[in-house]
Amino acid sequence: MSKLIAITGKGGVGKTTISALLIKNLLDGGNRPVLAIDADPNSCLDTALGVTVTDTVGRAREDARASAGTNAGVSTRELLHLKLESALVEAKGFDLIAMGRPEGEGCYCYANNILKEVISEISSSYPYVVLDNEAGLENLSRRIVQKVDLLVLVSDASNSGLQTLLRLYELANEMKMSYNKLALVINKLRSDKQPERIEEIREKTKADIVICLPNDEEIAAFAEENKNFLEISELNQVYQKIRELAEPLFSNP
Repeated sequence: MSKLIAITGKGGVGKTTISALLIKNLLDGGNRPVLAIDADPNSCLDTALGVTVTDTVGRAREDARASAGTNAGVSTRELLHLKLESALVEAKGFDLIAMGRPEGEGCYCYANNILKEVISEISSSYPYVVLDNEAGLENLSRRIVQKVDLLVLVSDASNSGLQTLLRLYELANEMKMSYNKLALVINKLRSDKQPERIEEIREKTKADIVICLPNDEEIAAFAEENKNFLEISELNQVYQKIRELAEPLFSNP
């Protein structure tokens, strides 16, 4: 049965980097294939994983709509699913699908519904699914997923970042999101000392896992140069700390 990991947080806190390094941990542990889902309209998970997305869920929706009625014997829904299959990027040990931006008239609602179907239908073929969410609170309110094995809330160490962390936790519960485990990741710490509010936040959220990640020069260089995070050294301190997210997934049936 698939294990679904959803990663969310405000913009600029390193969600995509953490998603990529978690995927690397899964692959290095022999847990493959992994389905990587980039639910951020500003898609960049492909770059972090060293692949290139050419088609997205948003584009597939528009193409299927434009082709409606021109393919005899093929319904719009069937055509849409065919186009979604072509949007799946296949790589060594993992596949990737990106939501992208909705094109033409309309809102995200229809594209979101399609993504929900994609997650439901194709995720069963993968032992692990990693969902890199859009920045901010709206991604949870869109209810792309309602039940996950591990919900990862990411923040920086600033007071506003930690307050957003609490808001994300509250919103997840308001949306009746179900999760087996909750992890809090405080990213880009400039010292070995953890933020003073961490214990307070751990108490309020009843988090199963709390990880503080240092501000790492190698990680920063990979991000600035758009390098493939799957190629980062296994000795990297951030990569090793993120293993704490992956290990419970390895050990729990």
